[in-house]
Formats: sequence, structure tokens, C-alpha cells
Amino acid sequence: MDSEPPLKLRLAGPAGEKDLPRPPKADPLIEINPKDDVLEMTLSGFKVGSVPYLNAVPLTRGIEDQIQFVVPSRLGDMLRAGELDAALLSVTEVLFNDRYDILDGICIGSLGEVFSVYLAHKTPLEELTLVHCDPASLTSVNLLRVLLGERGIRPEFVPLIDYTPELMPDNVLLIGDPAIKFRRTNPGHQIWDLGSAWMELSNLPFVYAVWALRRDRDTKQLCRILRETRDFGMDTLDDIIRDRAEFDMAFRKDYLGWHIHYHLGDDEKRGLAKFVELLRKHSGREVFDPRFVS
Repeated sequence: MDSEPPLKLRLAGPAGEKDLPRPPKADPLIEINPKDDVLEMTLSGFKVGSVPYLNAVPLTRGIEDQIQFVVPSRLGDMLRAGELDAALLSVTEVLFNDRYDILDGICIGSLGEVFSVYLAHKTPLEELTLVHCDPASLTSVNLLRVLLGERGIRPEFVPLIDYTPELMPDNVLLIGDPAIKFRRTNPGHQIWDLGSAWMELSNLPFVYAVWALRRDRDTKQLCRILRETRDFGMDTLDDIIRDRAEFDMAFRKDYLGWHIHYHLGDDEKRGLAKFVELLRKHSGREVFDPRFVS
């Protein structure tokens, strides 16, 4: 067990994002300013990336200006190239590459409807032959592949080129904030929420994204910072819901407080194990068991 005392984060005042405490600056990455007693944390020495979506905000609360925000597929490229030490990215990236550990206890997951990961379709599911996919997330594409494969449906998957709502294809997989925006336009498509579909299939939560850590780096202190950052985000979730600019407050409250959850526990690990099992069955690729570190 880590014998160091837990880091404590608090808001410096009622001001905006720029006034949030910023994570560790001294050895061992901790420095208290005696003037205002605000504990700051820094990722000094670590390169960290995250997705630029609303659902990731509670996991980067207070360290936003030290994070590189890029789409999940690009995060995977950067992590493989050694440009990042850790990234909040699609869990499939970890399952397909035996080089990363998963920070235990934290994820972006859902227990039922997720709202921001879905197949928008005009063709009945049983007649699908072609699906356009947002190329940003390997996990969502593979989750859709698994869900359809379990129904004996094996369409061709092609990249989505144009996100213009009026030009959206008949059958398209969307994720993240673009998915939320399209769904809120009340499109003429039927919506097949993949979180709901997974719950119907497995009766388990689904894990979409995790903190993936390079095994060739000592990330013990980084893990500690990321855990404290998540705790801070959960403690100040009401402030996030109130102050963020994405969409409207009622939606943010429903989405962040109900559709998305951030705990990676026993049920989530069982859901992840079920996904690994079905991914081996339907992906045609080698799939590695996840390895968790704390």
C-alpha cells in the first residue's frame, strides 16, 4: 500500500476554470503555497493525454492545462509511439496491445443507456450490410461488431467522412460529443444505444475508456495524481455540471450524473472480461487480458 498521505484538492474560490488548483510541483511532486494554502499538483516529468469529450471532464479536473486533448484513435498512436506516458483512451487499445497497464478503480463506463455511443440506423438491424463508423474510437466499433455478431449480423464497416447532420448516412456509429449533438437534433434515424444493448446482452456494465499506462515507466506517482484528480472531479461534479458550456445544464446533469459513471470495480471488471471473451470470438485478433495497477 502507498504509505504517503493522500493529496487534498480544493477549489481556490468561486472563479472559473483558470483558478482551479493545479496538480504536484516539488519532490515528490507536492508543494503547498503557505500564502493561500492551495495544494497544487503537476504532471511534471509525465506526458498525459485525454479525449476532448464532456464525459472525460471529471477525470481531468484541475490538471486540464497539462493534458493533451486528442481523439481516442490519435491517443493510441501517440501512446504506441512513446509520445505519451499515459492516456485516457479506448479500452480496446489496451486489449489489443500487451504493453499497457490499466489504472485500477477508474474508468468511463455505463450501466445501461450511455446516450453518446450508438448506432443511428434507418435499415433494420437484421438487414444491415454497411455501417459508417466514426473512426475516433476502436472500442465503440468493436462493441458494435460484438453486439451485431452475437445476432449473426456481420456488416461491412467503413469510415465516416462527413459529420454534417443533413448528409449523415442511413447507418452510422457515432460517439462522444458529436453523437450527443446529432441525437439532440431528433434525427429521422432509429437510435440503438450500445450501452443499453450491452446491458441487455450481458447484464453487466460496459467499460469504454481507461487510464492506460506505459509499462516501461515508473508511474506510481502519476497513478496517485490521477486517482486524486478523479476524486476531486467527483467531489466537485455539481460545479462541473453548473459551469461547463457544453449543451445545457439539465442535459449535463442527466448525462454526467446518470448515464456515465467513473468507478472501475468488480462488476465493471466482469463486464470487461465478458467483452474480452466476445472480442476474441468476433474480432479475429489476439486479445490480451487486462492487467490492473494501483
